[in-house]
Amino acid sequence: MSTDKVTSPASPLDRFIAVIPAGGVGTRLWPLSRAAAPKFLHDLTGSGSTLLRATYDRLHPLAGNRMLVVTGQAHREAVCRQLPEVRDSDLVLESEPKDSGAAIGLAAAILHERDPDTIMGSFAADQVISPDNLFQEAVREAIHTAAAGKIVTIGIKPTHPSTGFGYIRSGKALHIEGAPSAHDVVEFVEKPDETVAQQYVDSGDYVWNAGMFVAPVSLMLKHLEANQPELFQGLQEIARAWDTPQRDEVTARIWPTLPKIAIDYAVAEPAAEAGDVAVVPGSFRWDDVGDFASVGRLNSAKEVDDVTVLGDGARVFTENSSGVVVTDTKRVIALIGIQDVVIVDTPDALLVTTMANSQRVKAAVDALKASGDTDVL
Repeated sequence: MSTDKVTSPASPLDRFIAVIPAGGVGTRLWPLSRAAAPKFLHDLTGSGSTLLRATYDRLHPLAGNRMLVVTGQAHREAVCRQLPEVRDSDLVLESEPKDSGAAIGLAAAILHERDPDTIMGSFAADQVISPDNLFQEAVREAIHTAAAGKIVTIGIKPTHPSTGFGYIRSGKALHIEGAPSAHDVVEFVEKPDETVAQQYVDSGDYVWNAGMFVAPVSLMLKHLEANQPELFQGLQEIARAWDTPQRDEVTARIWPTLPKIAIDYAVAEPAAEAGDVAVVPGSFRWDDVGDFASVGRLNSAKEVDDVTVLGDGARVFTENSSGVVVTDTKRVIALIGIQDVVIVDTPDALLVTTMANSQRVKAAVDALKASGDTDVL
């Protein structure tokens, strides 16, 4: 991607640049996912492709090589190994995590410096999506909607009354050419209890908030400046230096001072109140791989008995058992008469739990951190 400022082509699709935020440790997937090897660097679906690589490949038909990847400095080598196509100027490295407001905001500011007419799309590196063509259809609609002057979320049509996701309530249809299913967003709703979630699903007016945003960079920055002026000013200073020899010095000086805030609170929710947010519903299959239960649910990996097995050269024996086994070792693992088990075997840590308790793995990580056992985190 050229770093020169360019005049934008006529089609909104030609103005599109994809941003892949690759952050977060994924503590509910410990001990497989760790600070040094977070979940987006793993193949968690048995597809032969890591979550990061799959995200890039899914976006390539829409953006070509016009992509920015935002990740931690500690993951630079691993990310470059998996995505050799990404140029240094399009790799945005965080010295410390500052939440999605700073990560996505900096990408928007850099792209605005290069071409203020850019439409950006932000898609997290740790989500599992299929089939790709339905995802790409939704993104194309979102790009056309963004070109009409909206910050666009891609919402997922709920398949069940999930209490683990936020919801988006849609309003009137927008009747935008190239985006037949785009609607206004009335509000973002936090994770509900099961009764309320069921009401949302039954109404047909709500979709899951998957954290995907497509927007003109100028509109993103306008709302960021209005709602988080300190964050906006800091990001502007870094962006102005980005394609100059001063990039490292300015970033090292400014980044640690930036406030931590999620992009939802910094931009999306206040922009929705101002009437500037739209939603395009996606009918593709989507999961944020939040725990080992979802790994078992999603997997195309080999099944032994009713046990999903992940890991090169895994040696697993099962009899009358079900669940998930993820192994990084050559140790023989035998399961006999045990249901819905989760076993994750790595050279220096072993996790044994059940599908029903897989969300509680984070508590074990917190306990290990508190007791000083950080060598396994």
